[in-house]
Amino acid sequence: MSALERFAPLPLQESWDNAGLQVGLTETEVSGALLCLDVNEKIVDEALHKGCNLIVSHHPLLFRGLKTISDLTDVQRTVMKAIENRVCVISMHTNMDNASGGVNFRIAEKLGLKDITFFASKTVDGIEAGSGVIGNFSESMAADDFVIAVKKAFDVECAMCNELLHRPIHKVAICGGAGDFLLDDAIKAGADAFITGEMHYHQYFGYEQRIQICVIGHYQSEQYTSEIFRDIINEECPDVRTFIAETCTNPILYL
Repeated sequence: MSALERFAPLPLQESWDNAGLQVGLTETEVSGALLCLDVNEKIVDEALHKGCNLIVSHHPLLFRGLKTISDLTDVQRTVMKAIENRVCVISMHTNMDNASGGVNFRIAEKLGLKDITFFASKTVDGIEAGSGVIGNFSESMAADDFVIAVKKAFDVECAMCNELLHRPIHKVAICGGAGDFLLDDAIKAGADAFITGEMHYHQYFGYEQRIQICVIGHYQSEQYTSEIFRDIINEECPDVRTFIAETCTNPILYL
């Protein structure tokens, strides 16, 4: 937990978030770590199957306080299963989004962007942070080729885009997850395109030929976060076995 928080300190999380320890005892020796995006009963089952008593997730299992722990909801059942099997759950959410080298940097790397920096950055406890990053392609590309490249990099069946841009795309802004709040900041930063996981319908209006919007799905945009967890643990705690979860927790089906 200390290694993860050195990389992405908890003060970097947004005020509404609940990153950090979710369930479990901090002094227990780690038998293995299962790394995932979301935590549900199937993830706990996979952790047990792999002999892991630690789950590290991006999205917190506990966003809000629980007044009851029973079998009534998925979250309550997951908490019960983790406690019953002495599985510890840690979540690194918006602190990992906002950290240097965090979620958005990994997205940019997957696209092959260079000169990656924060845009609309902020300073928290003397640490530079930001909810989005911006970077450049080595060579500009046409908008349709850009969309194809994004779909390939994130293995998505489709992308929700606005009108294809008539000029080449060179500078790209990124905010994984729900990032439409940064769209105007991306334009101010000079981005030709903006990639995020989800956007409200009305946000697509009025940006024709100003910026190429490319929305690929919340789960899909953040799917490589587990690789960051793996890299941190392998470097800081090399004796800990790590497994990237095989269970897909994306609740959205594309039919």
